[in-house]
This record gives sequence, C-alpha cells and structure tokens, in this order.
Amino acid sequence: MKSLSIKDIAVKANVSITTVSFIINGKAKEKSISEAVIEKVEKIIAESGYKPNQIARSLRTGNSNIIGLIIEDISNSFFSRIARLIEDKAYKRGYKIIYSSTENSVDKAKELINMFKSRKVDAYIISPIKGIEEDIQMLLDDGNPVILFDRNLPDLNVSYVGADHFNASYQSIQNFIDQGKKNIALVTTDINVEQIIERFEGYRKALEDNGITYNDELVVKVHFNQDEQTTINQVKDLFNSKNIDAVLFATNYLAIGGLKALKQINKKIDDDFAVIAYDDHEAFELHTPSISAVQQPLEEIAETIIKLILSQLASKSKSPVDQVIIPARLVIRD
Repeated sequence: MKSLSIKDIAVKANVSITTVSFIINGKAKEKSISEAVIEKVEKIIAESGYKPNQIARSLRTGNSNIIGLIIEDISNSFFSRIARLIEDKAYKRGYKIIYSSTENSVDKAKELINMFKSRKVDAYIISPIKGIEEDIQMLLDDGNPVILFDRNLPDLNVSYVGADHFNASYQSIQNFIDQGKKNIALVTTDINVEQIIERFEGYRKALEDNGITYNDELVVKVHFNQDEQTTINQVKDLFNSKNIDAVLFATNYLAIGGLKALKQINKKIDDDFAVIAYDDHEAFELHTPSISAVQQPLEEIAETIIKLILSQLASKSKSPVDQVIIPARLVIRD
C-alpha cells in the first residue's frame, strides 16, 4: 500500500492541508483545532502509515524535534542506562534522541558535534571531554540549548547536571575506615576528567581526615581504553605485592576487571577484605558475596537534564545557566 501524502490525508479527513500540517507538527492546540478533528486526522495518519520527512519538516519549521546525545561509551552500563532514561523521557515529550559514543577521543567528539549540527538537531546533551570547549562554545554562541552531564568543563559557562562524586568517594572510604580498614587501595583510570579527579580527591581527603597517611603505591591508575587483561594483571600485581584490606574501584568496568583478578588469585571478599564499586552494575548483586556500590541517581539526573533542555528550548531569550549537583548513594550489601 502506498503511504498517503499530506494532501491525501487532508482530502480523506475533509480538512485543509494547513490543518493536517499543524496537527503533524504538534501545533493543533495553539491553532485551536478541535479535539474531534485532531482525532480524525490522527486516526487516518495511523492507518495510512504516513511518516513525516524529518529533514524536510525541520527546514520548514526550524525544529527537527531531535536531540543529540553524546556520551563516552554506550557499552558501559552507566551510560546505556542513562541514555535509555533520557530517550524515554524525551520521547514522552515529543522528542527523539540520536546518540553516539566519543570513546574519549577529542577528534571523534568534534566530528559528532558537526554531524549533529548537519542533522539540525534542536539541542545537545553532552558528556564532554577536555579539548572540545571551543566546539561547545560555538554551539552556545549560535544559541543552541546545551546541557553537560556526568562531567563538567569548568572553563565554560554552560548548564551542567551531575552527581556529587567527591562526597560519594569520601563516604565509601569512611565506611571502610569505620570497619577498621587501614590499607585501603584505589583502582582508578588515568583520564583527565573532573569526576574521576573528584573520586580520587574524596579518597585522599577521607584518609587524611582519619589520620591515615596517603600512599601512592596503593593507587593504580589504569590507562583508559586498554584491554581488560592488562587491567586484570595490574590489579593482581597490586594485591600480590601489598597487604590490602579494602579497595574502591572508581568505575564499574574497573570493578568487573578487578573482581576477575581477585577470583584468579583466590582473594576472598570477607570480614578481612572489603570492596566498593563506583557506579552500580547488575553483576554486583549477582556476585557472592554481593558487592557494595555507589549508585548515581540516574532517574533524577535524566529527569533534570530533560527538564532543563525543554525549558531552554521553550525560552525565546538566553536561558540562565544551571549547575545541578545531585547526591549519590552508597548501597552497602552483605
């Protein structure tokens, strides 16, 4: 069956082409089109399988109803879960999301911003990396709504939504110390982004406040994007060479590599040895014993991002810059 054109739909519904166009573009209410007409047209559209041409429509209305989402890595459960929440929330409000991963490459991030520009997206939600400040500034200068999340770029005057990484890390180490742990390790990554630095600073400050001397040898900085086996070997070396009684893994993928390493050297998680992972993962609940984790409030972060983006899209003038920091939660298991 050939799908109908706007003209065909108008003839079938016995209304003008303009009326059909208003309904398709979500302007029926503001143009005072009656509920009965809206229903009639929508029913014909649904039955005909009519698909508006998104690009043509964006040229006509100036809006694509698409938001570009740029994240670090869609295969990481933190990003896939938050992307899914953002997508659901946007869809309910009439927006589609297209997303892509930077893999922490500045060149790729710049390419993605340009690709989204050419697709004429209405707004940008970005988990940024250092080195793309100029590109984001250009988006802002052109009046595009932009929200950064998960990590901030302090040099830019831009809206940001994220968790309180410093305090979540501090609480994790304090929890270990309250259990009587003294040789506390941190397995982190070498990427130079604010939220990873804050997790390190929280670790160091909690030790300092409790009178425990910071020891560089208890911190492993894993190279970002290296293969998992190399990470496993680094963690094994750490545990074989030091008498460690607790460890904080600064990301969930590091924790998964770390748990594999612990299994290989047969180091048990028990009263003598505690583990906390930053960013939860279903593997941590399935593990025996189950692994304690810092949970970022994904639902709240996604809801805040969408509310800020929509208010920027609705605002005709320049929107105020909002910096929203949401507390993370330490979930203690077993």
